[in-house]
Amino acid sequence: MAARERSFVGRQEELAVFEAALRTGGRVLFVHGPGGVGKSALLRRFAQEALVAGWSVTMLDGRTLGPSPVALETEAGPAFADERVVLLIDTFEHLQSLEGWLRERFLPRLPAGALVVVAGRFPPDLTWRADPDWADTLRVMPLRDLALEDAAALLAARGVGDGQRESLLAFAGGHPLALSLGAAVASKDEKASSRWTPTQDVVATLLDQLIGEVPSAAHRHALEVCAHTYMTTEDLLRAVLPDDDAALLFAWLRRLPFIESGPLGLYPHDVVREILETDLRWRDPRGHADLHQRINSHLMAQVRTVGDADVLRVVGSMFYLRRHRRSLPGRDFWRQEDDVYEEAFRPGDTEAVVGLVADVDGAESAAAIAFWAARQPQAFHLYRHTATGELAGVCAWLRLDRPSDEEEAVDPVVAASWAHVRAVAPLRPGEHLGVGRIWVHGRDRGLSSVMEWRGVGHSLRSEHMAWSVMGVPVDDPRADYYRRDSPYELERPWLGDAEYALFAHDWRALPAQVWLERLLSADTPANVTPVREPKLAVLTQAEFTDAVRKALRHLSRDSELAANPLIRSRLVADHDDPVQALRRLLEESIHNLGRDPRAGKLQRALETTYLRGVPNQQAAAERLGLPFTTYRRHLTTGIERICEDLWHRELHG
Repeated sequence: MAARERSFVGRQEELAVFEAALRTGGRVLFVHGPGGVGKSALLRRFAQEALVAGWSVTMLDGRTLGPSPVALETEAGPAFADERVVLLIDTFEHLQSLEGWLRERFLPRLPAGALVVVAGRFPPDLTWRADPDWADTLRVMPLRDLALEDAAALLAARGVGDGQRESLLAFAGGHPLALSLGAAVASKDEKASSRWTPTQDVVATLLDQLIGEVPSAAHRHALEVCAHTYMTTEDLLRAVLPDDDAALLFAWLRRLPFIESGPLGLYPHDVVREILETDLRWRDPRGHADLHQRINSHLMAQVRTVGDADVLRVVGSMFYLRRHRRSLPGRDFWRQEDDVYEEAFRPGDTEAVVGLVADVDGAESAAAIAFWAARQPQAFHLYRHTATGELAGVCAWLRLDRPSDEEEAVDPVVAASWAHVRAVAPLRPGEHLGVGRIWVHGRDRGLSSVMEWRGVGHSLRSEHMAWSVMGVPVDDPRADYYRRDSPYELERPWLGDAEYALFAHDWRALPAQVWLERLLSADTPANVTPVREPKLAVLTQAEFTDAVRKALRHLSRDSELAANPLIRSRLVADHDDPVQALRRLLEESIHNLGRDPRAGKLQRALETTYLRGVPNQQAAAERLGLPFTTYRRHLTTGIERICEDLWHRELHG
């Protein structure tokens, strides 16, 4: 008992509520939280405080009673005879079927001054809150993890040395049971170091205590999916577990006490997530790798097709799959997803947005943003604190189709972006330039991360975005991240007193999907084949047409095709053998031209010249039985048709 008292830490808010209830009596406190979070320890402390204050205490445990009204009423008998009694009912989840009876039949018969504390994994049903008779009597107390300083104090009380605490805290966070089990192992292990990891015995005990038995293998798989990914939705379960009932599994997950519901889906308590992941990696490494691949494939396919409101969930999930990789610093917004929410810009938000930008970057930046908010309101997304609705951050992705003197005069960042594009690789027909900006009050790193997710989503979803430029103040810590990831750093423009660092990316040279795979695979182990990163050629239409003509003339010569710029075009660059792919592409283009009845003569001229092995064009004309001038007209027109078709495919896919 003395050891328990010494290791009890924190819970000052809950103790204050209980002490206030002791002064007034006639209250019901309903404590709820996941297994192992410390509900039983808190009730034991409540009992001690009540005895010191001169109250009598009756303590019941749902595990020993069973869901029987008679058994509960019998064991609680002493509470009916004392006005100053504290009745403590622990592990109420075992008595959940009695909740209505407890509320309607049992509690009203207790003495008016009695104080009742009910503790279980599940919160009280909504009937309590809807009943006005309970409005002033019931206090619901969700029990969360210990604060970091309290968790460290618990480890110290359990004899864990300073060198081991950091790794224990990294695994267990503030979860009391995980901390206690880890402390019991680490404090007895003389060889344990700062690299401590939970033993399989610890993992097995936590699995049993926190999760217990699951109804079926399908339910276990759903739990593993939930542990592996950032947020779980029915859609994700349906894709990853196609043979199971996704709606049923989602509803089951949703009711679990260690599963939280966020705006983007379901997610488990951190400790539950880690022990499920650790257990699956240990007992079924191949299954763990397969699960990872199925989730990743689903997300990669989904990011381009989901609605705008779901982009953050999908991109965040991509990063979360690699959350242990050191190359993704600051990608930890999932730890505070309830703190802020994203919303689209509305005209009425202009004043608040301009005010935030003025606070962060100054009046000149604010004036430029006021200009863009009026011209491209759809480019903006806002981020607000959930509790207050206060504006916390703004991001904008401008879409620019052509240079404008007015826009460049208003916004030096845009002017510098256009100058770079013109100098390095101008836009081609149908392409556009994207310019991104982020403003955050207080340089909140977590919020910055989710806004960067929005930028990743924008890059993956924007059709025909040739260039993107990201602009941040030169002293912004994000500048180092963009500098590592961007091929170009531009001339630095000034907006008033603020100097901007600009980082550019040509998406025609490194497509978005390849870039993302490279980014997310940055820490791929040495035994895994790295993602190929083709540096694509960005050709003007004249350069492209000239390359097609040369490739046709040298269609049978591998060395000439290998040197052709088309080898590095998006048409063939992602093939294992781009030379053969280019040859097949041109041959198919010639054959496909014959599908147009009006182009039969053109197709025959091309086929005879380039696919039949004739020594020269004069011989091709003779074989076709055409005057040379007629043959040349057919050939020239056919080449133009092929060039136009392939150019369209190069630009638009």
